[in-house]
Amino acid sequence: MKIARTLMLVSVLLAAPVGAFAQGTQIALGSAAFDASQPVEVSADALSVDQAGGQAVFDGNVLVVQGDVRMSAGRVEIEYATTESGAANGIAQLKATGGVTFVTATDAAEAREAVYSIANSSVTLSGDVILTQGATAIAGEKLVVDLKAGSGRMEGRVRTIIGGSAN
Repeated sequence: MKIARTLMLVSVLLAAPVGAFAQGTQIALGSAAFDASQPVEVSADALSVDQAGGQAVFDGNVLVVQGDVRMSAGRVEIEYATTESGAANGIAQLKATGGVTFVTATDAAEAREAVYSIANSSVTLSGDVILTQGATAIAGEKLVVDLKAGSGRMEGRVRTIIGGSAN
């Protein structure tokens, strides 16, 4: 299903006679009401933990959920945050690889990999990024999203199709 959706979006982007091209473009994304203090739930087929290194690796069908934000991938490495004394203090960031889908209440994006910084409430998606917002699709190589501000920036040979109006 995900492959079919990706192929459909790519074919729409490639077949469109009119597109907006740029090296970077500003886009609205996510919700200004995003709450980074919500718990993060992770499920996967397997888990490896390195207590000394402060990391955990989830492999196979990984799903990360925080409020209305969902991210799925083949593999997710979690880096734990620490206090000044070195004690574990929640999650600092997640690095997802193996095909990533990132979904908020209103938007969806796909990429080869993503880094989700919990502390900064930001997501950086890279590698064949496709973003859909309603009837609008945007493709590029890198998308940086500020979840708190509800804004993002797509970079790298950007192409977009903006939904038409009904007559």
